[in-house]
Amino acid sequence: MAKIINHRGVRIVTLEPDETVATHCKEGDILLVEEEDGWWTHFVGPDGETDSYDAPFENYNKALWTAKAAAEFSAE
Repeated sequence: MAKIINHRGVRIVTLEPDETVATHCKEGDILLVEEEDGWWTHFVGPDGETDSYDAPFENYNKALWTAKAAAEFSAE
């Protein structure tokens, strides 16, 4: 089941491997997804498309702290 954290009015959504962006995310959400090469931080656009940083983070906590920092920046 997707895990959702609200930080500064921005939803940070962590998906399980079998879950999809279309089912759990909306525009403005920050999405955390674990893949083979690490944890990716994605930003969800108006049509469900995502934009990401250039490289994954080595663990969930680093990806989450980056997502929280991005949420704080967007809330300003």
